Amino acid sequence: MGIRTSALMLVAALMFSPAMLAQEHAVSGQAILKLTQQYVDAAPKRYIGSPGHDAAEAFIKEHFKPEVAKGNFIDDRFMARTPIGPLTMHNLIVKFPGKKDGIIVLASHYETNYWLKDIRFVGANDGACTTALLIALGQYYREHPPQGYSVWLLFTDGEESINKEWTDQDSLYGTRHIAAKWSADGTIGHIKAFVLADMIGWKEMNIDRESNSTPWLLDLLAKAGRDTGHSKYLFKESQAVDDDHIPFRMRGVPVLDVIDFEYGTADNPEAYHHTELDTMDKLSATSLQVSADLFVDLVKLINER
Repeated sequence: MGIRTSALMLVAALMFSPAMLAQEHAVSGQAILKLTQQYVDAAPKRYIGSPGHDAAEAFIKEHFKPEVAKGNFIDDRFMARTPIGPLTMHNLIVKFPGKKDGIIVLASHYETNYWLKDIRFVGANDGACTTALLIALGQYYREHPPQGYSVWLLFTDGEESINKEWTDQDSLYGTRHIAAKWSADGTIGHIKAFVLADMIGWKEMNIDRESNSTPWLLDLLAKAGRDTGHSKYLFKESQAVDDDHIPFRMRGVPVLDVIDFEYGTADNPEAYHHTELDTMDKLSATSLQVSADLFVDLVKLINER
C-alpha cells in the first residue's frame, strides 16, 4: 500500500510539475514559426519608409482587431531626426489591462535595417520571429487576461541604425522616443519591468546573460529556465548589448534583454547577423517554444515578486 501510494504521488508530482504546467499554458512554438513565415511573406523588407514597412504595420494591426475596437491598440507616430533627414516612425502598443497597479512591457522591434535595403535581407531571426512571438503572446493574454499587472506589448520602430555604423544617436529611435514620452506623462513610474525579445528564434539558440539587464530580472530569467525545464538554453555567453532596453534602463526602469547575440558559425559567430543569410531555415519551432515558455513564466514571476 505504501509503495503504491508513493508511486501515485510520484506520478502526480510529474504530472503537475512547474515545467509541465508552464508548457501546458505557453503558446505554441510551431504556431509562432508559422506566423513568422506569414510575416516575412507579407513584409520581407521592412525598412522605414518602404511599402514593406507599411505592410508590417498593417500585419501587426490586423492581428489585434479586438484591441483596436476597445481602444487598446495605440499607433505612436513620431518624426525622428536621422542621418538622411526626418523620417516618420511608428511604435505600436497593445494594452492588456490587469488587476494590479503596474505594467509589464514586453517589447521587440519589427523593422529591418535601412542600410540593407538593397540586398535580400528579410531579418527572419532579427525582428520577424520576435514580432511573431509578441503577436502570439497577445493572443494568449487576450484569452487569459492578466490577473496581476497589466501587460503591454510594444512593437518598436527604428531600433536599427539608418547608417551602417551604429551610434547612440543613430539607433533605438522608437524606444528613445517612447521612454521620453512615458517619462513626461508619468507612465514610466508604473512600469515594473521592461522585457525585450531579440534574436531568439535561431535553432542553435542560447540566450546570453546580458549584463546591461537588471540583476534581479536575470535571476528571474534563470528561475524561468528552471521552471520550464529550459535552463540548457540560457547563459552560455555573457556580454553587454546596446539594445532597445537601454533608454528605459537610463530612466531607472528594471530591464531585461532576452537575446542570443551570437548568430552564425563556429568560425564566425556573427555570420548570419545583418546579412541575407538571416532566413527562415535558420529558425526552429523548438527555440520559439522555449522563448514563449520563458516569457509566459517571466510575467508570472514578476507578478509574484
